[in-house]
Amino acid sequence: MSEENKNRTVKVTLDRKFGVSEKPERRPRRDDDREERGGRSFDRGDRKFGDRKPFGDRGERRFNRDGEGEGRFDRERRPRRDGDDRGSFGRREGRRPFGDRGRFGGDRRPRREFASAGAPIYRQRPEEQKEAVEEVLDEAALEARVAQAEASEDSNFNPPWYKKLLALTTEKGREREGKFLGEGVHVVQELVSNHRELVMGVYVTESFNDEALIEQINEAEIRLNVLTDEQMKRLSSTMTTQGVIAVARIASKKPVYESSRSVITLVDAVQDPGNLGTIFRTSLGFGSDGMILGRGTVSPFNPKVVRGSSGTFLRVPFEFDVDLVDQINFLRSKGYTIIATDLHAKQSLRQIPTNKLRKMAFLVGNEGAGTNPYFIELADETVKIPMSSELESLNVAVAHGILSYEAAQIQEELK
Repeated sequence: MSEENKNRTVKVTLDRKFGVSEKPERRPRRDDDREERGGRSFDRGDRKFGDRKPFGDRGERRFNRDGEGEGRFDRERRPRRDGDDRGSFGRREGRRPFGDRGRFGGDRRPRREFASAGAPIYRQRPEEQKEAVEEVLDEAALEARVAQAEASEDSNFNPPWYKKLLALTTEKGREREGKFLGEGVHVVQELVSNHRELVMGVYVTESFNDEALIEQINEAEIRLNVLTDEQMKRLSSTMTTQGVIAVARIASKKPVYESSRSVITLVDAVQDPGNLGTIFRTSLGFGSDGMILGRGTVSPFNPKVVRGSSGTFLRVPFEFDVDLVDQINFLRSKGYTIIATDLHAKQSLRQIPTNKLRKMAFLVGNEGAGTNPYFIELADETVKIPMSSELESLNVAVAHGILSYEAAQIQEELK
């Protein structure tokens, strides 16, 4: 068998297998073989595959809104409802065409008419105002600022008196000078009103306009100094300043330990200035007799502690940089019951016998590590704050506030 016949045999076999003839014929075209789409037919005539007219060139076939002409859109319309008189597309009897309102929204009804009909007016919910977060410079940044000022030889820009003032923004400078800064309107008011003997001077910017505070400073016969905005900005421990700072001597009043009833707070290595400032305010609010700040606790004269307490920290008797082991033994000799907060404690404050609560000293600990386990062992009692099992622990300042409230109630009942 020749090669040509062989190929022909294979081709015929394949065609028969798949049901395809060698030369398929077109099915006859019927006159009515067209789809009812406005008289348009799929008959291509003499046009070949791919031979199309340019896009949009459809000859005389146009969409006729009036329903006349070749190739009109004559699809059967849905039955009209009663009263649904429509003219041309998008038009209704007695209405303007869509979008024909003159200027934008020109003939809309006033909202008051809608409201007068008794229907509620729905307004968009206003965006929530996010509370501004105060940005505070850390100790390293403050020390770098002071070092830069001390290295400057420009006596006009950094005079000697200003360099000493700037040194008070750091822990080392406060210890060396024995002074601290009270920043902000409320802090300065508190210092001037209640600790006039400690205030050495007040500094304001040229734009500061709180007349009431300026009059209060003048009546207290405190020296008032004016700084430039740049000088005030470098003294401030925050990125924004209120334009007023007071300079005061470092001083504190020790607690009285001989009272028959007393509540003292022992603070173990609380390092966040905001927390310590809040603990000071809580102690003052619930009539605490004093605070003992153990070693490792942030200084009470830190600008953020002063600001966090609104300057009221000086109204609370306290000692700082104290060895808590020695202090616990000392308080016990004075009749105090040492009470430590512990997550594993089995009792609350109310479950302790009343005779042990006439003189009590709370022990609150570090934000992350909690109270030192050794101090807990030295305590006479351990307590927990009853709360949901969904939460493991509370912020140290919050826990102190709850215990201070309960202690104040107990003291009132013991009178």
